[in-house]
Amino acid sequence: MSDFDYDLFVIGGGSGGVRAARVAAGETGAKVALAEEDRYGGTCVIRGCVPKKLMVFASEYSTVAEDAKGYGWSIEAGSFDWGSFQQRLNAELDRLEGIYRNLLKNSGVTSYDARAKVKDAHTVELSTGETITAKHILIATGGRPVRPEIPNADLGLVSDDIFHLETLPKSILIVGGGYIACEFACILNGLGVEVTQYYRGAQILRGFDEQARGLIAESMIENGVRLHCGTDILEMRRATAEDLEGKASAGVSMGASMQEMLADHSGGTPGEGPIFVKGTNGDVKVYDQVFFATGRAPNTDDMGLEEAGVKLGRKGEIVVDDYSATAVPSIYAIGDVTDRVNLTPVAIREGMAFVETVFKDNPTKVDHELIPSAVFTQPEFGTIGLSEEEAAEQEPIEVYATSFRPMQTAFAGRPDRVMMKLVVSKATRKVLGCHIVAPNAGEMIQLAGIAVKMGATKEDFDRTVAVHPTMAEEMVTMRNPVRTA
Repeated sequence: MSDFDYDLFVIGGGSGGVRAARVAAGETGAKVALAEEDRYGGTCVIRGCVPKKLMVFASEYSTVAEDAKGYGWSIEAGSFDWGSFQQRLNAELDRLEGIYRNLLKNSGVTSYDARAKVKDAHTVELSTGETITAKHILIATGGRPVRPEIPNADLGLVSDDIFHLETLPKSILIVGGGYIACEFACILNGLGVEVTQYYRGAQILRGFDEQARGLIAESMIENGVRLHCGTDILEMRRATAEDLEGKASAGVSMGASMQEMLADHSGGTPGEGPIFVKGTNGDVKVYDQVFFATGRAPNTDDMGLEEAGVKLGRKGEIVVDDYSATAVPSIYAIGDVTDRVNLTPVAIREGMAFVETVFKDNPTKVDHELIPSAVFTQPEFGTIGLSEEEAAEQEPIEVYATSFRPMQTAFAGRPDRVMMKLVVSKATRKVLGCHIVAPNAGEMIQLAGIAVKMGATKEDFDRTVAVHPTMAEEMVTMRNPVRTA
């Protein structure tokens, strides 16, 4: 009989933790328990990828009526009903959470709806007062959005809040230039919100391919997002009646929502009402909401980790080796809490590798190289491998690229452009990077990623017959490099 209550105790009911728990229990017969203090499914399912992608779909319908007219259809645009959408969204998230709970139950995993802390190498304490022992402990608590350290930052939303708004704002300031900021700028703009975006850097989407970043920024501006790079918040506070009256009398642009607020403004209710913002670019405006997308932090606070001997990094992330092991031999960590590659499919693979290593006696490392990913801006951005700039620093390269107006939207009269790009090693002819800015780029990069991961050369791409007429055929028809470096 085991000296412990469980063979494995998982802290965190997100995608990585649930996968590790149910595979360990279902495939190895291990006695497993899992604790989750919030909703099962974690960031991705409940307050990230899934609800965000459904919002992307919703926002893209805003152009359907106009595009259809270009094809001869008589369709009139309607209005977006946030309440109706939100009701269906919540029902879908409830359904998915139920699936996660059932996956654990059907695999024989014991679930605790409680917050868990690490007491020592083999013991966890639950918020219910229970103390449980386990031979192995797996931390899979993910991360959370953080607000910047500026006065009155608490007035602003973060990504977790956006799905719970009772009504859509008519105007919003989004602060940040990463993929979350840019995705929500496009989503809210598509849903009819007046969107302004501040980013303190020179160009959005830092770390991605420079040419792709530029095209996405141009497209966002063309679609109506008021993007201001090199700009940050200088002052932020709850707006007063005087702020609103001053803007109206000065004729400063403030949108219909501000006019409505001015009409019935009665001094403001604490914690509610519009927000006054002064930007470093000289802008002085009042917004319905301010949304911070300025970073995330690992969920390691008040978990007893350092007291138990687990080493934390500078950002609070759990430091692990190639096998997701911490400084304490019985404690492991996977997913965003380790701040390696913060993507749901990576967390799932890390969970599977953990089970292989610990419960199947098959030491398995997770391959964090050449991971395809997508940014769901409008247009989408799919990418794998090195950017042109990164590759040029590494070795001599050739760049094959094309940009054009896609047939479907060009026929409808829209000015949209797409981009296809291959970064190729001169020495080996291997494709070092593939970057696509286009509708459904995420779907395309998933398939292109297989070829890049296999080490395909430019000539392998060239030998592939094009599927015509498609946007993606350009990936195999670019014959001459546009530049070398």
